[in-house]
Amino acid sequence: MGGIFVITSPHMQTNHMPAAPHFTPSAWLPPFFLGLLLHALLSLPTDTLCDESNPSVSLKLHASGFTSPVAFAPLNDGKGTMVVADQVGTLSLVNSAGIQRGQPFLSITDRITKLNAGFDERGILGFASHPDFLRTGKIYVYYSAPLGALADQEWDHTSRISEFSVYENDPELVDPRSERILLTFDQPYFNHNAGALAFGPQDGFLYIATGDGGNANGRGLGHSDIGNSQDLNNLLGKILRIDVHQGQPYAIPTDNPFQGADQRGEIYAIGLRNPWRMSFDRGGSHELFVADIGQNLFEEVNLITKGGNYGWNIREGRHCFDPDSPRSAPEACSQTDVRGQALVDPIIEYKNLNAFRGEPDAYGISVTGGYVYRGSKLKGLEGTYIFADWSQNWALPQGVLLAASLQSDGTWNVRRLSHGDPVLGGYIVAFGEDEKGELYVLTNASNQLINRSGNVFKLLPGS
Repeated sequence: MGGIFVITSPHMQTNHMPAAPHFTPSAWLPPFFLGLLLHALLSLPTDTLCDESNPSVSLKLHASGFTSPVAFAPLNDGKGTMVVADQVGTLSLVNSAGIQRGQPFLSITDRITKLNAGFDERGILGFASHPDFLRTGKIYVYYSAPLGALADQEWDHTSRISEFSVYENDPELVDPRSERILLTFDQPYFNHNAGALAFGPQDGFLYIATGDGGNANGRGLGHSDIGNSQDLNNLLGKILRIDVHQGQPYAIPTDNPFQGADQRGEIYAIGLRNPWRMSFDRGGSHELFVADIGQNLFEEVNLITKGGNYGWNIREGRHCFDPDSPRSAPEACSQTDVRGQALVDPIIEYKNLNAFRGEPDAYGISVTGGYVYRGSKLKGLEGTYIFADWSQNWALPQGVLLAASLQSDGTWNVRRLSHGDPVLGGYIVAFGEDEKGELYVLTNASNQLINRSGNVFKLLPGS
């Protein structure tokens, strides 16, 4: 995101800041620098504001007392139990009535790298329960571990995707000794870590979202000459796909698209900057939606397909990008990558408020991915992609709910989702979806990791 300074929330890491979970680092110079955005003009075919035709929603507090909740997902225990992943290192169980079990489901505060008291994009960043949890008792966590002994000691930390198992005599408690490390990769900076996990509803494979390595503009320590997101020889700036049901510690699906020389077979799609939250549509053709935080000018949402290249750092959204002049979009650039593959446009793009203040389609400063609504309570929103912007202001909790509808011409109409006030009194860190397809909004009243002001709200019909 654009230039500013300070704060905390994994999501920030987007365009502005160095890159915290939801930061939107625009110009990130380690330690915590946000770039100032300016410029550019966007042409979004149907991304217009139309509150009049937009059904209203309300938000009911469902669970509270967290620091920065980054995921809210079903345990798949057949009881409607949900798991809250808190960035600071804990998983908590919440039943369908919003009641929490007193003891953490899992605590790994002793295994994550030391976090900043203020803004930080590290910690627990993703959670998924095994689709057959009742039989296997397994869960999966993406977290930031201390830098490994064999890593470049100038780098910041190591991302780790691990499998854990519950105690045999207590399926509501995870045995911390059961950790099986599946995958690790070192991170040169503290920002742009992404971290969402999701099992494919059709193939059963585990999908993993990774950021480009941090800093800003796809440049700096640990970045390759063509940019990590375009480099098939590392795992950064990608969507990965692995088979956790076989192999030691996992297997690579035989149809993964990149399995040649100097290519990592785990890679499913490339060209992402800081994909902050992803989800499969539980209906339709089960498409994979990924929100990608921009640098200075544009926020985007992509439909991910096998082998797709989503453009970073050749493009930002639908626009050309020049790492040497990140605040102004060049008029022309290549429409293909270094291998001659066509770059894929996002389905949704909107302007960054820091760069386009006052324009109707400048909704905020850092996109937060959501879900296609397939529940039964929100009439008129069936099939709508509900997502958000983390905030309209770095220093103030002003999250904005957004909705996007697919039009007959194949474009997506973007609008604010009416819920009374135009902005929420919180930073919108993530969304959750329960087993019935109902949606939840995860917020933090602070942009730091020092207060337990994180809440989970359920989306209900407006009055």
